[in-house]
Amino acid sequence: MMVDSTLTQVGKNLSEAMRILGDGQRELEVGTERQRFSRSSIPGPLQGDGQDVAAILHLVHNLIHEEEEEEDKPSQHRMQNVGEQGHMALLGHSLAAYISVLDRERLRKLTTRILSDTTLWLCRLFRYENGSAYFHEDDRDGLVKVCRLVINARYEEYASEGYAVLSFKQPVIYQSASGRPGLGQHLCSQLGLPLSSLCTVPCNTIFGSQHQMDVALLDKLIKEDIEAGKLPLLLIANAGTPGAGHTDKLARLKDLCDQYSMWFHVEGVNLATLALGQVTSAIMAANRSDSMTLTPGQWLGLPAVTAVTLYRHEDPALSLAAGLTSSQPVAKLRALPLWLSLQYLGHNGIVQKIKHAATLSQQLLQKLKTLASIKTSGVVSPIPPISGASLRDVLGSLMLSIVEDELSSPVVLFKFSQEMSAASSGGSVDGYCAGEKEVLDAFNRWLGEQLVQLVPTSGVDVVELEDEGTCVRFSPLLTAAVLGTQQGDVEALVEKLSELVPVMSSTMCLRQDFREETHRHSPSLIYMEEPSWPGLGVVRYEPQAEGMDESRRKQELEKINTELLKKLQDLDTDITFSTGPEFGTEEDCIFVGMVTEDVDVSELVDTIAALGRDIEESGRLLENMTEVVRKGILEAEIQLQKANEEKLMEEGVIRQLPLVGSVLNWFSPVQSSVKGRTFNLAAGSLDSTEVTYSTKAQTGRPSLQDTPSSSSKKLPGQRLFRRSVAGSDSFSETSSIGQAEEITRDGSTTPSRSIHPPISQPAPEDLHSASNVFPEKISESSEPMQRQEEAEVASEERQPEGQEMEQSGR
Repeated sequence: MMVDSTLTQVGKNLSEAMRILGDGQRELEVGTERQRFSRSSIPGPLQGDGQDVAAILHLVHNLIHEEEEEEDKPSQHRMQNVGEQGHMALLGHSLAAYISVLDRERLRKLTTRILSDTTLWLCRLFRYENGSAYFHEDDRDGLVKVCRLVINARYEEYASEGYAVLSFKQPVIYQSASGRPGLGQHLCSQLGLPLSSLCTVPCNTIFGSQHQMDVALLDKLIKEDIEAGKLPLLLIANAGTPGAGHTDKLARLKDLCDQYSMWFHVEGVNLATLALGQVTSAIMAANRSDSMTLTPGQWLGLPAVTAVTLYRHEDPALSLAAGLTSSQPVAKLRALPLWLSLQYLGHNGIVQKIKHAATLSQQLLQKLKTLASIKTSGVVSPIPPISGASLRDVLGSLMLSIVEDELSSPVVLFKFSQEMSAASSGGSVDGYCAGEKEVLDAFNRWLGEQLVQLVPTSGVDVVELEDEGTCVRFSPLLTAAVLGTQQGDVEALVEKLSELVPVMSSTMCLRQDFREETHRHSPSLIYMEEPSWPGLGVVRYEPQAEGMDESRRKQELEKINTELLKKLQDLDTDITFSTGPEFGTEEDCIFVGMVTEDVDVSELVDTIAALGRDIEESGRLLENMTEVVRKGILEAEIQLQKANEEKLMEEGVIRQLPLVGSVLNWFSPVQSSVKGRTFNLAAGSLDSTEVTYSTKAQTGRPSLQDTPSSSSKKLPGQRLFRRSVAGSDSFSETSSIGQAEEITRDGSTTPSRSIHPPISQPAPEDLHSASNVFPEKISESSEPMQRQEEAEVASEERQPEGQEMEQSGR
């Protein structure tokens, strides 16, 4: 069998291009200057001599991975898993360009065959008999063309009169409140209709899913529009809402459309299950629709594949006028990538991919039901009291609707539940009601973000729903084929979920305790109401200094809280401290993250208050140090002058003579009463150096590391803010052994990592405690010690020259 050499070359070029673009480790074989230029985001001039294909592909590769190379870390964005079927789809785009240059007759025959085959395969695959297909890049474009078709069909003079005929009887398009956001506005914009032609139908509020269109209310709205002289034109139903994946009551909606001669259009991810062997009745009703939009590229993991709108209409002229068909053969080549991909996968391969995604969703749903702290979708609103024998019928149909919707939808929606978690952990959330929904939304948003980072191949994301709030969504039909999700990824997702939920539950139960402990330290610690923060809470340390203006107070507030945050981040603890979200409303605050159930909230708050107080006192001391030093020097001069006068009176004038005094001191030594002085920066006073020289050691008070700030004693290796429980393994065995060895070797722990070190070792016997007292923060720094020694040296240098000679003589 002979193969066109050009087609063979196209395939080879595509394979080479995919190899170059997919090789993330391949380096450019050009100079460093060109490589640096290619990474630049600034457009450059067009080169005169041109470049070869390899250099251009390398340029594309660098532009794709530019952010990763600048940040020097791998990208966390989900990359599509382009398999063999993906290569076939990409090959289709290359072949479409080649086929478009064929002669007109050959091009017409080829495009007609491609379009006919693809339409037939899709209609049989998704159980849509006698349908036509329109292939479009924008998944909304098919619905726009269908609306034009319906307008042409319902308004006979529209082709000649145009929009003028619409003014006599305004068309109305109905959509669900759970539909795609912005879809109705896009239709009105493309069709030139006013927004008054769009009617949004609310969802159920009493019976059934809260994401399903209220059929009874729709019937009422249609009757009101007919009485107002409007024309009900089209109804958009969902077989899998964008947020929750729920399916409208398609059978009842179709009957309603037949009653009022309306066009019935269906879209949604659940339409993919029509290809399976067993399909629920709720989804099977979609094959009765007048049109449906499919997105096989997402379901099958095919890149750059068009969406497809299947429709039934007998008048080809109207379809051509609406743009659903085209007389241009090149326009039909949009189906070529899908035509190649469907042949490569085959019927069994397509069904297997969709079945695999549905199996993953059922697997996750069954495992989530075993987690007491997780609430899945499918819960309906409370049922009002119903009298009579109709209660059994209502409950029976309601439960059937819930079970059928849960089994038919491949979308799993779950969220962290506060009530269930509080009951399971034994904690109490009494008194915590303000902003509860916002707090739960923040926690579930954090949960979704963590799962995305920990198990990126699972494909979960975070959705915001009107009634349920923030939820985590698992929609494998949209992500499994793209990311290559397997059952092991679902197992890993459940495992990480079981690890994160207890932490969230503990944090939720301890938030009220954290609030109360913070109020206990008022006014130095202020609890900041930030319900959107997923953590224990937010605090701010307020300086207690008086007499500061607003500008100075704001600077002091920022300085203290910034330094306090650094000290808290240096502590040996699992708790995270941060400045909060990037675009948060609160500034200069300490945001405390998630905590476990064994955290001592009282000790945590006490430590925050103590560290903030130390920082404030240290800053105040440094500000007053200049004045203290000046006064201390003046006092030192006065005392030294007074000591010299007393020495002169005690020893006499003869001993002060240089030569005579030395001889006299040799034969008759005298004990001088003049003592050295040391300057205490903390107290601003002069003290004697007698104790310093007798013990040959500087004195001072124990530092913060040597002063326990809590009555509880920490075991070696135990992290801060943990309650000690007998027999509990709240810290790892390896960490405790490592900490014990470090304490034995060094005698103390690292100051920056813990404020509760073990008991320090006793000092040698020849060292005695001194009377000089230093504040805690001064003892932590070497600068005050250095200034003390400088003051001491200065006091000795001010002694008279004769005295120095006497001391040297002795």
